[in-house]
Amino acid sequence: MRIALFVHCYYPEHYFGTESYTRLIARNLRDLGHEPTVVTATFAGEPRQDFLIERYLIDEIPVLRIDKNLLPHAGLGETYLQPGMAEIQARVLREIDPDVVHVTHLINHTASLLGVCERMAIPTFATFTDFFGFCFNNKLEAADSSLCAGPDRLRANCIACLMRDSPAPNPMRRWLQGALARPVVSNVLARQPKLAGKDAAEINALQRRPDRLLDAYRTYRAALAPSRFLRDAYEANGFENLVLSHFGIDLDRSEKLSVADGPIRLGYIGQLAPHKGVHHLLDAIRKVDGRDALSLAIFGSETQEPTYAADLRRLADGLPVAFKGTFAVEAIAQIMAALDLLVIPSTWYENSPLILLQALATHTPVVISDVAGMTEFLRPGENGFAFRRGQAEDLAEVLRRFVEDPELVRRMSRSTHYERTTRDMTRDFLSMYEQHGVRVRPS
Repeated sequence: MRIALFVHCYYPEHYFGTESYTRLIARNLRDLGHEPTVVTATFAGEPRQDFLIERYLIDEIPVLRIDKNLLPHAGLGETYLQPGMAEIQARVLREIDPDVVHVTHLINHTASLLGVCERMAIPTFATFTDFFGFCFNNKLEAADSSLCAGPDRLRANCIACLMRDSPAPNPMRRWLQGALARPVVSNVLARQPKLAGKDAAEINALQRRPDRLLDAYRTYRAALAPSRFLRDAYEANGFENLVLSHFGIDLDRSEKLSVADGPIRLGYIGQLAPHKGVHHLLDAIRKVDGRDALSLAIFGSETQEPTYAADLRRLADGLPVAFKGTFAVEAIAQIMAALDLLVIPSTWYENSPLILLQALATHTPVVISDVAGMTEFLRPGENGFAFRRGQAEDLAEVLRRFVEDPELVRRMSRSTHYERTTRDMTRDFLSMYEQHGVRVRPS
């Protein structure tokens, strides 16, 4: 069976969660006798390709990459529905001639892809890896950094996010977009977009976004959701036919070796960005009496958000903290073997983060913020603990438990596990296809 996997960006330049998920699925589909092709894009602003469509191989699997420098978005509306993409998408689909299209992210492709698939009568499915389908910033994070449930009736909360993230050209505009005035201004603009002047079209496009995407997503016969929270969030915002499919992990699951007495080895692995909450972790360590019984290794690039990374280095001054940079994905089991605890202090909804599941699979207990999308994998006291989101003192209290009982981490390691593999989640793909009218047969 020929399967076209559409993802917003891909290896070798992009290698985060959704890209990794897509790559693992492609490998498994190939190994099961199918013919996957990955269709991806170069973001506008990245180095231009030599051709509109670039072709190459990853893991001996064909990849087609469209250069968005040649097809940039013209305004906010085209970030979710870009009719100008339809012709090139139809050309790509005619070349691949897939039995199924499976979308792992619509960014860069936009919902125009779904219209093309519908017109070409290609069965279309998806995996939802974030909240793009109904959230303007993909993260369900409100403009005041609180957690959000989705667009309100007038989209005033979406407008508030747009205001927060838009550059302000003068002091008055900056004040209107500031935290104090923003709730009032966004509600006024939701009712009277014309008051926004030249920005009225952007506000109108933002207000139309949820309904346009909900309508386009009806093209999907069904979609996989990697966490109960994400499935429930989409259903609460009107989406249907979602199937729960937890991510699978392929790692050495050998028991952790006993380590000599020494500091409890904490680790953070991920982006160094404010919403990831690493500053709360550093603040918590500083609050722990006897913190010399702890050590923290921070793995992540300091070049993506250099100002924040520099702030973290200042916060870490005088603490038992080492900045380790990045590492090859193949080294994850080795990295986990050298940690006693993984800490994920995110301040926004995480959606079944792979690093959490990798920790559990390698018998590494976790300390996580109590945000949905992670807590469903937690068995408190057995494979980890949760603390209140954004509360450094609450996190410090959890860390004190390990300082006061050094054997706790070893006991928890023995009851920490995660058995699901990438072959399991690939079988979920194929089972979903069959349940929705597609005959699954190896090529």
